[in-house]
Amino acid sequence: MTTATPNTTSQTPAPQRKKRGIGPMERREARLAYSLLMPTFAIVLGIVLFPLIANFWISAKPVTLGDLRSPRIIASERLRGDLEKAGDEARIEYRVRNSSQSQEIRNVTLSDTLPAGLSLTKPDSRCRVTGREMMCELGDWEGGSRERFSIGVTAQQAYIDNPVKPRDNEPVLTGTADNILTNFEFTFDNFIGVFNSREFWPVFWVTIAYTVFGTGGALILGLFAAQLLHQKFPGRSILRGLFLFPYVAPVIAVAFTWLILLDPFSGTFNAVLQKMNITNEGINFFGSRSVPITFFGVTFEFPLALATVIAFEAWRYFPLSFLFILARMQSISSDMYEAAEVDGATPLQQFWHISMPQLIGILSTLFLLRFIWTFNKFDDIFLLTGGAAGTRTLTVDVYEQGFALSNLGAGAAVAVVIFFMLLVFAIVYFRFVHREDS
Repeated sequence: MTTATPNTTSQTPAPQRKKRGIGPMERREARLAYSLLMPTFAIVLGIVLFPLIANFWISAKPVTLGDLRSPRIIASERLRGDLEKAGDEARIEYRVRNSSQSQEIRNVTLSDTLPAGLSLTKPDSRCRVTGREMMCELGDWEGGSRERFSIGVTAQQAYIDNPVKPRDNEPVLTGTADNILTNFEFTFDNFIGVFNSREFWPVFWVTIAYTVFGTGGALILGLFAAQLLHQKFPGRSILRGLFLFPYVAPVIAVAFTWLILLDPFSGTFNAVLQKMNITNEGINFFGSRSVPITFFGVTFEFPLALATVIAFEAWRYFPLSFLFILARMQSISSDMYEAAEVDGATPLQQFWHISMPQLIGILSTLFLLRFIWTFNKFDDIFLLTGGAAGTRTLTVDVYEQGFALSNLGAGAAVAVVIFFMLLVFAIVYFRFVHREDS
């Protein structure tokens, strides 16, 4: 009886194929593709990066609205005296001033052309005359400097026959001044002032509350509306269109409507509350910072104006969430709901165990977008309250600093702070939340 012996012959591994490098033709095609895309990249980078870089640049400079225009010398010219016949004497007076109160202008010069028929008799020591052309070297001028000087002239018959006012020919002024926007001197005073301000942290927490509750309210209302209009019933298409009204209507129109409805004196909502004996007088929803509320024997201050603005934010922007959520719900197979119904699952159980797992991805994306947009929201609050009654957010603070107080550097610094806050939020979202969704 023979015993089969195993084959101990070792099998040599197959040689690995070397990766083929990029050939000359592929490199030329890649260079051609990049060269064709370069104009598009340049346009996109210019549109996105230039305003961002400009904002960072201004935030590190003590810039005010007055600094947007470079300092310059301003002059006015007047003829003092009557020139009625040949030989009469008068003087041409120049009033010159520095337009800036703080910036120096160096090497200031004034040049002017005398009217025909006027001869110079008493020139200023800083001026020289060549024919009818006059050049005055006025030196360096500090911020806020102003001066008045004059030159004497004598009328000739040519001027009497054809009198020309000296101011008809404006003098030409030149000078050299530093522009605070273009120099390379930077400071962190704007950021120090922002964080040392006693209003910054209250405004910051108002912004967080407005953003979180406004975003959450818009998502919850959108989810509820999508669940409601996902079912088939007569008139569903009309209701879907009506639900989009808050989002597509102009913000100025809907904000004005809310102001009228909630007016404490003639508003419809306050009239209804008084008719129902809920309140004895009108409630100033947009003007009251807080109202006392007693709940189970505990009295606390409720931020009424902020809550009203948050309600407006949730109402105005829930249609966007409604559209995305409804589109995702319609893509879920109806077989899953039918199987769950056969197994005896209630509608709430179907929603929680079937719909919600399918909607987590779109809800997290909507939360990211709405959080960023709400954090940057300015027009809603500005139209409703102007930032008063405890509704001032960081974006309103940017406007107040930059335009109301004319401190563009401080306003730009607040905008940079907003940028880094949203950047941190986006990093945290993509580091943790987005990874869980993938």
